[in-house]
Amino acid sequence: MQQVYRFTRILMGCVLIGLGIAAAEAAPAPPSLALAEGYDASVPVTKYRVSEKFDGVRGYWTGTVMQTRSGNIIDLPDWFTAGWPDQALDGELWAGRGHFSQASSIVRSAAPDDNAWRRISYQVFDLPAHAGDFTARQRALAHIVRQIDQPWVRHVEQHRIDSRAQLMARLSRVVARGGEGLILRRIDRDYVPGRDSGFVKLKPFDDAEAQVIAINPGAGRLEGMMGSVDVRTPGGREFAIGTGFSDAERRDPPDVGDWITYGYTGRTATGLPRFARFLHERPGGPPPEAPQPGGPD
Repeated sequence: MQQVYRFTRILMGCVLIGLGIAAAEAAPAPPSLALAEGYDASVPVTKYRVSEKFDGVRGYWTGTVMQTRSGNIIDLPDWFTAGWPDQALDGELWAGRGHFSQASSIVRSAAPDDNAWRRISYQVFDLPAHAGDFTARQRALAHIVRQIDQPWVRHVEQHRIDSRAQLMARLSRVVARGGEGLILRRIDRDYVPGRDSGFVKLKPFDDAEAQVIAINPGAGRLEGMMGSVDVRTPGGREFAIGTGFSDAERRDPPDVGDWITYGYTGRTATGLPRFARFLHERPGGPPPEAPQPGGPD
């Protein structure tokens, strides 16, 4: 009997290993996305076009399925992508200004809810497989969106900027309406994956990602809720974040192992973020091109 039991355990172990290997082989690779760098005053703004930075979930349409930037396939209602082209589209799944959490929840749902998805728009800003520069890609993209002819698929409007003062005035208007910031895209650049993409983000504060490594209980008014979380950056730096959370988020905080996005204002003399505050959970795991723990941020 003992030998039968040992044999059964070995057999089950082999089955589980086989399933794990199959799952790993079946896991889709992350899409090769153009990623934005931070803005600085040396950017020649007249060589860029500017649009609002939508606070949603990055959605990469491969021509057959939609992926997050970490490669997870998004389960979409059939009607949402009816008539879409068989070429790649890059955009943001958006539920409106200030509604990132709602968009994230809808996008991460295992089974798509028709009513929920009707609150989502696909803000399309690029054609990754097109051979032309950004100007040429925008002309082609505008034509494709007109052909799709669905109210939830929107070509992101790009604006010419003639000066840094005009750029900052546009940023102020977007933020005053509840927007997150701006994206600048170099008009003469091809679609280049990675950080050297000709994309620049401009926000009233910096942001970054970190992984939750501990949950700390609250005290006083926060007794019985989460008081703060300890986090670790992709570069291995550790610190606590205790602000930016709503009471609902404190009652149901991110789990240990989850990734979050936090805002901050500059860095301390030791390189840690100053005034770090929680912005939202980051669906899909660690950020792309994250350095290994112990490396630079």
